[in-house]
Amino acid sequence: MTDSDGPWPSGQRVLVTGGGGFVGGALADALVGDNEVRVLDDFSTGERERVPEEATVVAGDVRDAGTVRAAMDGVDVVFHQAGLVSVDDSTERPAESESRNVAGTVRVLDAARRADARAVVASSAAVYGHPETVPVPEDAALSPTSPYGVDKVAVDHYTRLFADLYDLPTVALRYFNVYGPGQPDSGYSGVVSTFLDRARADEPLPIHGDGTQTRDFVHVDDVVRANLRAAETSHVGRAFNVGTGEETTVEGLARTVVDVVGADSELVHADGRPGDIDRSVADLTAATRDLDFRPRTTLADGLATLVDGK
Repeated sequence: MTDSDGPWPSGQRVLVTGGGGFVGGALADALVGDNEVRVLDDFSTGERERVPEEATVVAGDVRDAGTVRAAMDGVDVVFHQAGLVSVDDSTERPAESESRNVAGTVRVLDAARRADARAVVASSAAVYGHPETVPVPEDAALSPTSPYGVDKVAVDHYTRLFADLYDLPTVALRYFNVYGPGQPDSGYSGVVSTFLDRARADEPLPIHGDGTQTRDFVHVDDVVRANLRAAETSHVGRAFNVGTGEETTVEGLARTVVDVVGADSELVHADGRPGDIDRSVADLTAATRDLDFRPRTTLADGLATLVDGK
């Protein structure tokens, strides 16, 4: 990111929950140069190695109110990234998913209210379920198809409700399929790393179903950029989509990976996954207008960066 990308938070005390994770670690990296950064993470899934050396680490669980209040002391803005992010895990452990995602978010928002800190909260395109139209606007029906999606509907509502009830400046960001360096292997964002690993080894690339299902793959650098925009916008108490606005089939992704890697991998079709969403792509009208958010990384360029960086 360059200086021309701003305005970004500068000279502030910032808390990143889940700062040992994929998006949280990237956010902390982007913030440490110009801000005092704290990271709150219990490292149950995150890694300390992701946290930049300049950041202060608070080891703890976002579900513990005392820990969150202490971490939030004196904070100007909190980026809430902590939670259970796997749809499959949420299906296996719905109670834990609800606890980590919903209860944890309420603890963070309540502590932000007490500290008078702006809150930028990670939501998800999973709130839409099977969208009736694509691209999907923010006012589309919220019809999640997994416990994770239900959790994120609650997270999304709580984030906006705290703005209405307590006049707390909050923004919810509905991430579409995030990919990038250090990405965990899960869901239709983790499929990027799965395809890359297999293509490097010239192994077959497994595609669930006929491969015509579509997703909006957004690079983590653009997700970070959206978060930093949300930390400065006057359009609070709102939810915004974060994607590219480009619809990519899963089979198209596989072919692009094979081309970028220069592999001889075959594409192998497997059974479809129950409840799989047919089409998903973000309508970025509101994010462009109110956050001045414009994604910069094309899928081919993002994949090429991953290939060159490993």
